[in-house]
Amino acid sequence: MAEPVRARRLTDAEGQRLTQIVRRGKHGSIRVRRAMIIMASSSGTPVPAIARLVAADEDTVRDVIHAFNRRGLAALDPQWAGGRPRLISDEDIEFVIATATTRPRKLGRPFTRWSLRKLAAYLAEHPDRPIRIGYERLRQLLRERRVSFQRTRTWKESRDPDKDAKLDRIEEVTAKFPNRCFAFDQFGPLSIRPCHGSTWALESKPTRLPATYTRTHGIRYFHGCYSLGDDQLWGVIRRRKGGDHTLAALKSIRAARPDGAPIYVILDNLSANKTPKIRAWAARNKVELCFTPTYASWANPIEAQFGPLRTFVMGASNHPNHTVLARELHAYLRWRNANARHPDVLAAQRRERARVRSERQQRWGRPRAAA
Repeated sequence: MAEPVRARRLTDAEGQRLTQIVRRGKHGSIRVRRAMIIMASSSGTPVPAIARLVAADEDTVRDVIHAFNRRGLAALDPQWAGGRPRLISDEDIEFVIATATTRPRKLGRPFTRWSLRKLAAYLAEHPDRPIRIGYERLRQLLRERRVSFQRTRTWKESRDPDKDAKLDRIEEVTAKFPNRCFAFDQFGPLSIRPCHGSTWALESKPTRLPATYTRTHGIRYFHGCYSLGDDQLWGVIRRRKGGDHTLAALKSIRAARPDGAPIYVILDNLSANKTPKIRAWAARNKVELCFTPTYASWANPIEAQFGPLRTFVMGASNHPNHTVLARELHAYLRWRNANARHPDVLAAQRRERARVRSERQQRWGRPRAAA
């Protein structure tokens, strides 16, 4: 007959540690129950009695005793495996993420994006590295690696050969001569139609705008001028973009500094902004035209000023005609210039400035070369 299972004799340190766990440990925890098993067995309590004491199976009690005899107090903290072995390794996970972030056409599939079903089927049929994975586990892996389903975005890269020189000049004049630096641009096209926006309203009771099907009013353009030094914005609404209208705007800017000293005007590369007549007038009147690089209108300081116009004048509006639109626009400009440091205006400018720069996915200007 085999000898009954019994824990070996405890040392003083082991006895004190087990007593401390049993008396001060959290009742019902794994460590407390295992400590009770070891103490009871070491003192001569038979296995069936210990099983009734801790409400466990006799085989479980014997396993704990054998583990203590082999490993000592380390048996109080079992290292459970936590389930079946992994079927997908870390290398497989990296391969799944790399596949999910690759366009399907590059991998020989005749579609432009993956679905979970298509991605799982491709991974299972891969000739070199087949990976069988369920849809839910695939979704969890993508979420854990911060791969989400997003709308595509467009971008334009300036190919202007003088891009760096133009940006350097704009940064120089805005830093050295802010009181003599102005910005000019056209905002539009502005059409007569209900424009969606955001307003405060009761929950589930949004402000509603009527739908429109015919637009017989044509379009207009706002020709805006912005003074960096005193933070003032003004302009007029025109039917079209033209060199004569740009020249009229430049003359209004020149009139804002009638002292005859040089001024600097930042504007984009629209053909109406650099006609021979405009260049000749600028040379006679000491007006330096600082053109932004092509596809880099974000470098124009007035772009950030158009954000509040879009938010507070065009958004959530339903103007009946261009006359009313012009009246509302100039009313806002008068309020804006009188409250140039108003928190709402500054917040809207920051949002628009961040939006313009995020489209470029870079900070203002170009990175400075290391000295």
